[in-house]
This record gives sequence, C-alpha cells and structure tokens, in this order.
Amino acid sequence: MANVVVVGAQWGDEGKGKIVDWLSERADVIARFQGGHNAGHTLVIDGKVYKLSLLPSGIVRGGKLSVIGNGVVLDPWHLVAEIAKLRGQGVEISPENLMIAENAPLILPIHGELDRAREAQVGVAKIGTTGRGIGPAYEDKVGRRAIRVADLGDRATLAARVDRLLAHHDALRRGLGIAPVDRAGLIAALEEIAPQVLAYAQPVWKVMTEARRAGKRILFEGAQGALLDIDFGTYPFVTSSNVIAGQAATGVGIGPGAIDFVLGIVKAYTTRVGEGPFPAELTDADGERLGTRGHEFGTVTGRKRRCGWFDAVLVRQTCATSGVKGIALTKLDVLDGFEQLRICVGYDLDGQRLDHLPTAANAQARCKPVYEELEGWQESTAGARSWADLPGAAVKYVRRIEELIQCPVALLSTSPERDDTILVTDPFAD
Repeated sequence: MANVVVVGAQWGDEGKGKIVDWLSERADVIARFQGGHNAGHTLVIDGKVYKLSLLPSGIVRGGKLSVIGNGVVLDPWHLVAEIAKLRGQGVEISPENLMIAENAPLILPIHGELDRAREAQVGVAKIGTTGRGIGPAYEDKVGRRAIRVADLGDRATLAARVDRLLAHHDALRRGLGIAPVDRAGLIAALEEIAPQVLAYAQPVWKVMTEARRAGKRILFEGAQGALLDIDFGTYPFVTSSNVIAGQAATGVGIGPGAIDFVLGIVKAYTTRVGEGPFPAELTDADGERLGTRGHEFGTVTGRKRRCGWFDAVLVRQTCATSGVKGIALTKLDVLDGFEQLRICVGYDLDGQRLDHLPTAANAQARCKPVYEELEGWQESTAGARSWADLPGAAVKYVRRIEELIQCPVALLSTSPERDDTILVTDPFAD
C-alpha cells in the first residue's frame, strides 16, 4: 500500500489540516513528524470546527491510529489540555488511537520563558516566533540535555536530566535578567503530569515498522511550511526543525523507502506570519482583500498574516527540495472576483533576473518580484467538486501554476469543507 507525506510548500497556513483530514479517510495511521504546538490546523467537519495544534489531524476520525513522532517537541501540559478540549467536542481519545514516541523531547515552561525573553531583547532583531518554546526545546535536543517522554517514568533519571538542563538554562537566564529556575517546582510539575503522558508512550519506530509490514496505509503529517525549514527556509526567519519531506522518515523512525508519494500543500496565493523576506507581499488594497476574504489570521496566535500574489519561484523550489510528486491547491475561491491576477515568475536582484530565491538573507531582502498577469474570473469557485464546475479562467490559472512550478495538481480544494475537493490524482494509489 502507498504511504503519503503531506508537507506545506510555502510559509505554512496552506490548509494542511483539511487535506490531511480528507486523506485520512483512506489511511490507517496518521503520524506527526516534526514541529510543536506552534502549528495550528483548523478542520471543518459537518459544520463543526476543530482547532488542533499538536495532535495529528486524523485524531478526529474514528478507527485510525494517530502518532506523535520523535521529531515533534511535546509540551505535556498543552497535550493534556488539547485532549480534554477535543473530548469536550465528542472526540474519543485513548491509548488505543493515540501514541506518543518515548524518545520525543519535552517543551518545558522554561523554554517558553527563554523564547519570549529573547524576542523582547532591545537591539536584537526579532525572528517572529510564537513564544511557545519550540526553538529552545530543539536546542536542548541537539545539545543532548533534553528531557524526553521516557524520562518521566524514572524519578532518579528525571532529576539527573533536570540538573543537566538547568546547568545550561540558569546561566542563560542570568544573562537575560531572569530568575533561576525553581528546580523542585519543575520536578514536581513533571511528576504530576507524567502519568497522563506516559499512558500514551510507545516505541513508535516499532509500531510504524509493524504497521508498514502489515500493509497499513500511513499518512505522514508535517507542520509549518517548507520555507520555514531550518536548512532550506528563509533563514534565520525559520522554525527550528526540518520541515521538508525527508524529515518524515527521521521524525517517526522509519526508513525513507517507506515514502511513496509526497503531496505539497499550496495556497492559491501566498501568505506568511512574522518577520522575514516576502518578495511578492502586497501592502495595498489587493493584499487587504486577500487577507479579509481568506480569513488570514493564525490559528494558534491570532496574528494577522501578510498576503501576496502566488509566488511560483518559491513553490517550484520547495517542490524540488521535498521531492513533491503532486500539489494540493487550496483556497482558490479566495481569488473569486479579481479582475486581474498576478503570479510571480522570477526575481529582479539589482538588475539580474533570478529563477530561485538566493540563500543570503541580504540578497533575499533585495529581491523584487517579476510578475505575469492573468485574467481573473467573476464566477464563484466556492464548493466546486469537479473541473466542470470551475470558470474557464480559473482552470487556466491552475494550469499555468502547474507549468511554472513544474509539478501537477493532484487535489484542488475550493472551501474549508472536507468534501469540497476535486481529486485529480489519488496519492494513495499503488
């Protein structure tokens, strides 16, 4: 059976939640492989809205196994709160349908404190983080001082891990003018939350291997977008993990040979949250119109998203770095009613034409978009479920995007509703 990786191919907020939920009907296992609770997914199912930020999107479906892999940084208090919230909406969650990797590193309150203190420093350029401690938690992971899920099960190990962690963090906190960590309070809080987390802890790599051998269909779910990848994104205005499809294997402990299809989620225009370069950004009435019609506010933070025309240069680049075989194009209906549309087809860097985004941050900031104009459409595309339902100009727009990004459209989403989706290529087809 085919296994599918879903990645955002822009700066996040592309509509991954709806697409993953739509695909999860065909999957047996849905696995989150990176990120933390800074990534928001909004699902609309039968008129009911579910807002997720840590749990895999498949959790709202019965009879599926949802997995949080070792590539995710886990805030245990947020996990418990999100589970309680979804249960309040009638979603059944138990160790039978949710598993957490024993080797997943934890986000602690001290990580959020450090994150926010850094962003508040005077004279230091802001990254634009959500302040939820994701970056500092990943730093501790690679610094070999993280507390992991399995550590919660042994008091002596937990105390030793905390001591190693605080030897680093207390020094940082002194430099930032923050009081030292209350060691006893931190250990007590972890011991209190431990049973609620350990109930879901499993050797996920083993579970995933067995699922694959049994012929189960696996859906790998990423967070954020490829342009926020720590290596291939608009550094340093990026997240603290690898977002591209290659991380799916590492983030759950399964070989890259398990990946059969990479689906890139792409919005029909471009948005980003926070700081950093954005060549096709609009600060005029068209940008406001996109933001208003697209309800462009962060699911987790409520922050207003910056909006711009579709950037084919960036999407072509992310499709290459993630090995995308097909894209799911979302929010096409937001473009309804525009007389003219623009697509960014290249950049002008000090008079030189570029067909990719340069690596150097200063060069990225100087890139100016080169646009191609297309005719808009006045008819509605909202709720379309076949190509025949789309205006001719909308079809031309989609086909032009395919040409420019050198990748075909596999799915086309025309509203937040699950069934308002045009299937072109089945990612799960063998």
